Amino acid sequence: MSLFNRIKIRTPESVELEFTLAGIGNRTIALLVDYLVWGAILFAVLVVRAILQFQLQRYLGNIENEELWLQALTILIVFGVYTGYFTFFETLWQGQTPGKRYAKIRVIRDDGQPVGVSQALLRSLLRPFDDSFFLGALMIILSKREKRLGDWAAGTLVIQEERAIAEATFPISEEARSLSEELLKTTNISALLPDDFAVIREFLQRRYPMDKKARANLSSQLADQARRLIGLQELQFQPELFLEAIYLAYQQQSHH
Repeated sequence: MSLFNRIKIRTPESVELEFTLAGIGNRTIALLVDYLVWGAILFAVLVVRAILQFQLQRYLGNIENEELWLQALTILIVFGVYTGYFTFFETLWQGQTPGKRYAKIRVIRDDGQPVGVSQALLRSLLRPFDDSFFLGALMIILSKREKRLGDWAAGTLVIQEERAIAEATFPISEEARSLSEELLKTTNISALLPDDFAVIREFLQRRYPMDKKARANLSSQLADQARRLIGLQELQFQPELFLEAIYLAYQQQSHH
């Protein structure tokens, strides 16, 4: 396994993207942070359980049967918090947990799209098996795509988040530069994920050799998707001009 394992993915828009896989080091850091947060939540749950048990003993005396129910309820809550923690954050934060955000890594689907509830839940349910005897770590090290069992079952990858390239390697019109400033002020550019930006960048880099009709269709499709993501009601600009402006606005936003 190379230190920086890169992988190419073809998106549903037929744009080829290249990502750097997260690797065992970044994933271990993320997991340690997540377990610290999860441990704090679990501690709070156990404190509440102890208080509840104390109150029952105080008012009911002998609570042998009630203790069995409390133990069963505690096990269910611990399991629910364990699976719910990863499922909730990876769905809400589009592939990130607090630990993954700290380590600057993200879970995506094999086709480059953001993970959904089903993928996040399946990864979470299989995590105990991956943690047993370091099975997941071993699979990540030996697998070309650096996948643990949960990734294989859910069809996901864990990638590094990469900063935008400082300078464009393709021409950008002056009109797009002024439009980008307007978009930063009036829309939610931060709603774009690195994957969304990468698709736009790849199109802008490779648009010129494309068939004219295919280029027009793809630019229109990407512009409409970007418009909806940033909260723009309607597209009043030529699609390629709009995508150039989105590219610049995202770069400026990511550098602040």
